Formats: sequence, C-alpha cells, structure tokens
Amino acid sequence: MAYTNENQQLMQKLSGEISKVIKGKGEAVQLILTALLAQGHVLIEDVPGVGKTTLARIVATQLERPFFTLSAVTSGVKDVREVIESARKQRFFDQKAPLLFIDEIHRFNKSQQDSLLGVVEQGVFTLIGATTENPSFEVISPLLSRCQVYILKSLEDKDLQTLLDRALTTDTELKERDIEVTETGALFRFSGGDARKLLNILEIVVGATDGKVTITDRYVTDCLQQNIALYDKNGEQHYDVISAFIKSVRGSDPNAAIYYLARMLAGGEEPRFLARRLVILASEDIGLANPNALLLANACFDTVHKIGMPEARITLAETTIYLATSPKSNSAYMAINKAMSLVERDTTNRPVPLHLRNAPTRLMDKAGYGKGYKYAHDYAGHFAEQEFLPESLSGTKFYEPDTQNAAEAKIAERMAQLWKEKYQ
Repeated sequence: MAYTNENQQLMQKLSGEISKVIKGKGEAVQLILTALLAQGHVLIEDVPGVGKTTLARIVATQLERPFFTLSAVTSGVKDVREVIESARKQRFFDQKAPLLFIDEIHRFNKSQQDSLLGVVEQGVFTLIGATTENPSFEVISPLLSRCQVYILKSLEDKDLQTLLDRALTTDTELKERDIEVTETGALFRFSGGDARKLLNILEIVVGATDGKVTITDRYVTDCLQQNIALYDKNGEQHYDVISAFIKSVRGSDPNAAIYYLARMLAGGEEPRFLARRLVILASEDIGLANPNALLLANACFDTVHKIGMPEARITLAETTIYLATSPKSNSAYMAINKAMSLVERDTTNRPVPLHLRNAPTRLMDKAGYGKGYKYAHDYAGHFAEQEFLPESLSGTKFYEPDTQNAAEAKIAERMAQLWKEKYQ
C-alpha cells in the first residue's frame, strides 16, 4: 500500500509499541501491520506464547478501534453470531471496522468458520485469526482466500535473553529475590522459543527454593523433572516429541513411534491432531509405495473423531505401527512440489492444447476446440498416445517413480511401456 505521512507515522508508532513487548518478530510484524492498515484480514501462524494476542490488542488500542475477542476452544456458533451483531451495532457511517481476534481459529469447525464468511466479505469487522496449526489444513478455503497468512518464527536465544533480563529486573516479585543466572542453555532449550513457557519455567525454578537462587542447566533440569506434570499442563504442544514421532514413522521404527505416541497421549495431546498427522504421513512418506496406508489413516481419523479417548489410543496405535512398517516413498510429495514450484514462478500463460479443450458453443467448435482428441477407451489397452501438457512443456517430468519399492516399480514399467522414451 502507498503510505501517506499519517500512515507512516502510525506505522512507526505501532511498531514502537509492539517492539516493547514482542521481540524477534520485526519483519513479520511490519507485514501484518501493513495488511491491517489496508483493511485486510490476517491469519497469524505461530507456536503458543509468542505474542499473537498481545499484538492484536496493541493494534486495536493504537488504532482506537473496537476490539472483540473469541476463543475457538470455548466459543460456539451462537457466540460468533453475537459478536457479529455487536460489531454491526458499533459500526456507524464511515467509521473503520472493529477488530475481531479469534484465538486458535483452527479449532473452529466448518459451520463455525462458514458463519464468518459473509461478514468478512462485507467488511463488518477486520479479522485477526491466530493459529498454532498450518492454516492450509485447518481453515476452510473460502475463508483462507480472504486472508493474508503470516508465519511468526519461534524466538531466538537473544530474544529469550532480553525477555529473561526484563523479567528479572521489572517483575515485582522476581526483582525482590536474590537470583543469579550462571547458565541459560537448559532454560532456553526447554522453553522452545516460547516466551510464555520461558516465564513459566522461570517461575518454577525460582519457586522451587527459598533464599538465593542460582540458575544453572543442572538446576533447571532437576526442577522441571520434579514439576513435569505442572509443566505439561500449560496446554503447550510438545513440538520436540511430535517431531520425533513423525521421524520415527518415516524412519520405519514402530517401537520408537509407539513410545512417542504414548508420551503425547499421556501428556494430553489432542487425538485428532495426531490422527491428522498420520494422514499427512501416509501421503507424504508412504504414498504410492502402499496406497492402502492413506485409506487406513483416513479411517483412523474418522474413527478417532467418532469415539474419542481412551479407546482412540488403540486405533492410533494400530495406524502408527502400520505406517511405520510400510514401505516408504515420497514420490507424490516431490512431484507436487516440483509442479507447484514451476507454476508459481512461471509467468508464461501456457495455453491448454486445443484438442483437450471442451467446445460447449458453436464458435468454440469452429475454432477447433476438441478437434483431434483421442478417447483413450477407444484404443487398445485404453491408451492413445497424444500430448497432454502445453506444447512448451512437452516431455517435462514431474513424477519420478521410486523403483526401490515393488508397487512403483510396476508403475515405472507401465509408464515406460506406454510412453516409450518421452519421459525418460
């Protein structure tokens, strides 16, 4: 957007206020502010505890706009409609739209997200959605298309150090304690780039003893082991364990995969989140080496949704073991990535070959649409050699069969038989 002097001053003011409380997000914050000043809707993806809610509140305060909040964990369709009605009543003439902040928007079901579509389109409010999940999988396409998505990175050690120093010098209780920090490795490692988690850990380690506190890596580790239940009940996702789980399935180790599955379930992880991860694994890492894996993973997701815990643990375990012991292939994953990469950087308007086009009108028919198309089923083996790609991409190969597994070795053999040397 083109900035006026007023907008530039406002941007500087907002950036200054946000930088006081949110560290390590400068570039992303600038982009988010630009979108909001342009009356756009935004979705912010990040791990918990990095300042998404704080950012929204500061923007609303500085822009002097009405501010509504909803938590997708506790709000239903009725709550959404009530907020929408309140926003409508506070909108007068050319007054700028109120801000609606929805925390954990990925937890809204389809009907709840549908209820937002019309008012987002009409500009009844400016939507700021916060999510800890990939919005591409969790937010419906119509709503996603109306929002700009921004990903905030986890805080780096230098940012965590700044927050730690500020807490020790400004917190009314902490600054009264005799606290010496000699090592920060464990403190930052356990926080996982999460500001809220860092402060929770600091509270735990300081509260574990009276008198002087010397914070070392060993002391932090011992305190957290003793307070593991309290630590896990903060509602934070266990990213390290989730990562280990995914990599164990990908690495064909069913024993490790089951172990990490058990840890996540015992820690209160959402079973449907785990089921979604299994569906993704089935497509990304097993794929065409065993197409039944996706069927089982999808059945697992449906079953977990229907029955819930504790019985869902059995279905999750069955699917985890099946995926871990299945042959692996990422050929479909690589193929779509290669195709998407070409499409996204390709500025050429490559025309679809005429013989592949439909001709619903007489004019199109006269123009040659559909002429020369060979209907595959009219030919031996249900195959007729013809060009399907745009002429300028003829022979381009996106899918590379992984011949190390039997299923795709057969696919490769059939493709070579049909297309001869075209896709060599």
